[in-house]
Amino acid sequence: MLHFADSLTFSGRKVVAAWAALPFPALSGSSLPDILSAHQDVPWKLLSSWKEQKVSCCFAQSVVLRGICQEKGTSCLGQPPSPLHSCESPEQVLQQYLHTHFPGAFSTSHLLQQPCHTQPPFPQFFSPLLTRRGFLLDKAQGFSSAGVESIPVLAALQSSPGLHWLLSGLCRELRAPRLRRWSGFFTAGVEQDEFQEALEELKSLAQCYETGFGAGGSEDEADSD
Repeated sequence: MLHFADSLTFSGRKVVAAWAALPFPALSGSSLPDILSAHQDVPWKLLSSWKEQKVSCCFAQSVVLRGICQEKGTSCLGQPPSPLHSCESPEQVLQQYLHTHFPGAFSTSHLLQQPCHTQPPFPQFFSPLLTRRGFLLDKAQGFSSAGVESIPVLAALQSSPGLHWLLSGLCRELRAPRLRRWSGFFTAGVEQDEFQEALEELKSLAQCYETGFGAGGSEDEADSD
């Protein structure tokens, strides 16, 4: 994972954020272009521990969509319903979708036909609006949500300006006065000078993610508390 994250970072950046749509919201029987074009915003949720915010740009990302039938878009007469329906392969559909939402970003994408299996002991917290294969229904079925056996999943690792907010917030927490009460932290062998040096490195790392378009707040804002 360390080498994988390293392949998505450059210009002094070292951190990526994890996102996932679990399950990926897709109507049963729909083609991949139909499914993706129905989502004006990427439907994944943040898995990393920071205040969630909409990410409209990123530096680099690796995206995997699994469990969606890799069929070619439905053919139609005349003008295609969307640019996604003009793509020649499912892989191009996903790549075009990512390019539309994150223009200029370095993106790698993969389509896997095998879904994520959810038999016990996987926690059964699914809505009754899901089929046994994890696709959406118009109305709930008679069986329990425990009958969901697999789900489609969209997941990503992403290097984005939003990480500036996370790293700056961590700096703020470590500078808080209550840290001085953690006597065991320094008696365990951590030198004060080494701690301050690490804090400065963390601040510099946060600045690597700062841009003029969506850095999630300035360093001054992060240190204002």
